[in-house]
Amino acid sequence: MSGEKLILPLAAIRPDDIDLAGGKGCALARLEREGIRVPFTIVVTTGAYQLFVDTHGLQERIFLELNRKAFADMRWEEIWDAALRIRNLFLTHPLPPALDHQLQDSLDRRFADRAAVIRSSAPQEDSAAASFAGIHESYVNVRGRARIVDHVRRVWASLWSDAALLYRQELGLRPESSSMAVLIQELVVGAYSGVMFTVSPMQEGQSVIEAVPGLNQGLVDGLVMPARWILDRETQAVVSHTPSAQSQAVFPADQGVRMASLAEPARQGDTLSTREIELIAEQGRRIESLFGAPQDVEWTLLDGQITVLQARPVTTTAAAKSDKRGWYLSLRRSFENLQQLRLRIEDELIPAMIREADELASADLDILDDEALAAEVRRRVDCNQHWSNIYWTDFIPYAHGARLFGQVYNDVVKPDNPYAFADLLADTPMESLARNRQLEELAGIVRAAPAVADNLRLGRLEHLPSSFRAALDAFVAQYGTLSSGVTGDREGGLADSTLVRLVITLAERSPQPPIRKTVDHEALAREFVESFPAEERDWAWSLLDLARSSYRLRDDDNIYLGRIEAQARRAAQAAAARLAGGGPEKAGAALQEALALMPLEKAASPDPGLTISPESSLRARQLVGQPAGPGMARGRARVVRSPGDLKAFQSEEILVCDAVDPNMTFVVPLAAGVVERRGGMLIHGAIIAREYGLPCVTGVPEVMQFVRTGDLMTVDGYLGIVIVSPSSPGADSASTSA
Repeated sequence: MSGEKLILPLAAIRPDDIDLAGGKGCALARLEREGIRVPFTIVVTTGAYQLFVDTHGLQERIFLELNRKAFADMRWEEIWDAALRIRNLFLTHPLPPALDHQLQDSLDRRFADRAAVIRSSAPQEDSAAASFAGIHESYVNVRGRARIVDHVRRVWASLWSDAALLYRQELGLRPESSSMAVLIQELVVGAYSGVMFTVSPMQEGQSVIEAVPGLNQGLVDGLVMPARWILDRETQAVVSHTPSAQSQAVFPADQGVRMASLAEPARQGDTLSTREIELIAEQGRRIESLFGAPQDVEWTLLDGQITVLQARPVTTTAAAKSDKRGWYLSLRRSFENLQQLRLRIEDELIPAMIREADELASADLDILDDEALAAEVRRRVDCNQHWSNIYWTDFIPYAHGARLFGQVYNDVVKPDNPYAFADLLADTPMESLARNRQLEELAGIVRAAPAVADNLRLGRLEHLPSSFRAALDAFVAQYGTLSSGVTGDREGGLADSTLVRLVITLAERSPQPPIRKTVDHEALAREFVESFPAEERDWAWSLLDLARSSYRLRDDDNIYLGRIEAQARRAAQAAAARLAGGGPEKAGAALQEALALMPLEKAASPDPGLTISPESSLRARQLVGQPAGPGMARGRARVVRSPGDLKAFQSEEILVCDAVDPNMTFVVPLAAGVVERRGGMLIHGAIIAREYGLPCVTGVPEVMQFVRTGDLMTVDGYLGIVIVSPSSPGADSASTSA
């Protein structure tokens, strides 16, 4: 690679240099040639990226990460894990000497005392066919040579982020052809910043201008509600104006950006004058004419002059409804966005969810006539759907708080193990752990009183001590009988429930000593926080606190949601019982209609792959997945395909399943190890296994296909290897049926 092709100014970029400077770099170079004001920019070319990758042999390691299993079979949690490992490769390797020398020289001449913006500029980015807007990373207000170099590596790594990989898969782009140029721009801080769509994504006959005080990051991250002007595309006349009464905006901090309160006049919404709107619209038309296509223009306004920060083709018109980029972008949330989400979840949603579940649980369904009961079923089905929607729109995105922490932790600490951050999140109070402690307390009572155990085994609940029965009933009121996959569901009789069977099994074991913590969480937290400059340490503590909250909710949310669903199922069960007993024809029809909305039998999850027949002569084999919980374990497999399989779980068995749901983690204290088909370091099974110090391997594609209950298994949670020695032919044939 010739030295002059590693670092280039915009003036050296030609129109056909897209493979060298990327789409964004070529666009800015053209704007500069046409006399349009742009920030001073140097381009770290794709040649520099390739030199870095080749020097350290990263290409082979990247493809190894992406070929652990078929990409189409990888869930986004597994893709995020792979992306995190790839990111760590870029962060922990230095620049090659030739590149380091050229870049340092360029930075010394222009950015020694100036703040920079670091932007991606991939060759496939910002084309007419696809927009990678928001997919790759950019960083605002980066100061100092070392930090700028570090952020260049981060932008390179974002080429392999989960969002980028998923989007390339959708577009049919081959990963091996991917490359990345990086733009280092001088930071221009205007009084107002914004975007202009020369063709509105919603209405092709209109243009849109949006503006916020300060930096554009507030608009891009959804933190600041912009003022908006809709313009007629033909006349450029303002069709409508929506002011913003925003009281905060994003401004540069010592490093990075911060939210800050606005002075009173800036809150009134009249952010741009009529003349300024005309200037921006005129600039947008000129840029569209230059490129011959509608443009998405990012700008800032300083001292009456417009500086164009970037321009890309508009690809998100009303016709592009199949674009899934919005979902991919939801995989990455800013700290500020997550903080706002946290307040909504912890202060509003969870308390409301608990209140509603309690209110539904206290209702006496027996006093309702048939018509009223049918209406109640419909109401509860709507309620369950409402909270299910919130689960996807609020709870799932909030789970990315733990992922953001993992990324930031690796960025500043640069550990050899890219999952070292999980040690800081462990030992976090979770609902499932509280439930399991209650189970152990019940088991302790049974262990100390053989008569209680005998009565439980014989189903003689009427002979149980009143204090124990009260504790058992309190558990059922909160968590249900554990016989279905829904927390709070009281399916089946208590005497023959999974709960009673589990308490007996736990009681038959010796009391389990508290898990010895091998990690000094306080020391790890201090190490993380002290990796930041002094002025950023308060923020680091806040990020850690948010991550622990996100990690906890990752497990708790299904339990909260389960309690709502359990009450919907309770009403449906009452309706089914009412129908079985007969009744007026009209009321019966209403009950039937309502019951159809909430089937009593939950649809079984599709069986991933074919299961082996009992007659199969499967030889001992090794299955490979992802190490998600350190340790070694050997025991008999218990393959769990439905909630009913949990009832037969025995102490010291290996839990084998498609994925551990928070509603089934009550058996984990009995397990010797956990093996899952689905993968990820932050899925429920991995989280709960680490909490109990159990070896765990996730992302084993063949495990549900080739393992039967009773097979002898060795689980290596250090290397992610599972060794299977099949049981004798015919053993537990029922568990292997397709």
